[in-house]
Amino acid sequence: MKSLLNAWSWLFLILILGFFEIYAQIETGNTFLFRVYNLQSIAVAASQILLLALGLTLVIVAGHIDLSIAFSSGLASVVIALVIRAAGPDAGWMIVLLATVAGLLSAALVGIVNGWLVAYLSVPSFIGTLGTYGVARGVALIIAGGAVVSIRNSYARDLGNSNILGFPIPLVAAMVLALVCHYVLKHTRFGAHTYALGANPASVERAGVDVKRHLIILFVISALTAGMGGLIYTFRFSAGAANSGEPILLYAVAAVFIGGASLTGGQGTITGTVIGAFIIAVIQFGLVFSGLPPYWQFVAVGLVIIIAVLVDQSKDRIVGGKA
Repeated sequence: MKSLLNAWSWLFLILILGFFEIYAQIETGNTFLFRVYNLQSIAVAASQILLLALGLTLVIVAGHIDLSIAFSSGLASVVIALVIRAAGPDAGWMIVLLATVAGLLSAALVGIVNGWLVAYLSVPSFIGTLGTYGVARGVALIIAGGAVVSIRNSYARDLGNSNILGFPIPLVAAMVLALVCHYVLKHTRFGAHTYALGANPASVERAGVDVKRHLIILFVISALTAGMGGLIYTFRFSAGAANSGEPILLYAVAAVFIGGASLTGGQGTITGTVIGAFIIAVIQFGLVFSGLPPYWQFVAVGLVIIIAVLVDQSKDRIVGGKA
């Protein structure tokens, strides 16, 4: 029973893919799953969610939360767009690289503040990151003048909308980052300490780990992967927007918990988060494909979050019963 609960996200992904395929065959006589456009649309949507969810996974495994990723992403998006626009439409790839570095540094700064609040001032991560959520949002809106910052740059546009071996660049970027985060979490001492921090923080301190430093690094990683989401948004749409990550926050958090992370920390995998991101992307595109209004996406994702929490609680009860 426990192994079935552990694999529920995979089973759920197969179930919803099958559902939309059957629906497409009955209603339109066409395939849902085996059309290149559909697959690319799902992949791009999943990559946007995944970029915000990857670093967040590490934070949640450590027993914390990072709500500021929505506007770490937005701040990076605006900074990148402002730097490119200041250089003019003829700016070369060096300016795009400089803008990227500036945007990611702005996101990292949010992560440093988050880590400092949690590690050194003992502010609960929910409250601390909620506060930086507001600050980052305000700063992004102020420097953007309360508007979307449009840009004209062929290098940025090509990076956001081209393919590599037939795969959209946003998906390639997200999957490369996913592989790096997976390796860090599963095969390094840093990852082992992250799991231990979520399961038993006192034991980590007794083992001599610098917990404060570890927490700051975790929040910086979370902010940087969110900043990558802002980077991809700017390149895809040739614009920087302070609220570029706001609609994805719910989906990013959902992807982590759908993927098997525990509310109490100590559990979770990058592979699970990837599956969670694709589940949400399939739901998003599938509902649009079915002709339902976009706001039904929030209802569907909300229900899946509830299911994920119930599954997590069921696993805990089974483990507790066997103990």
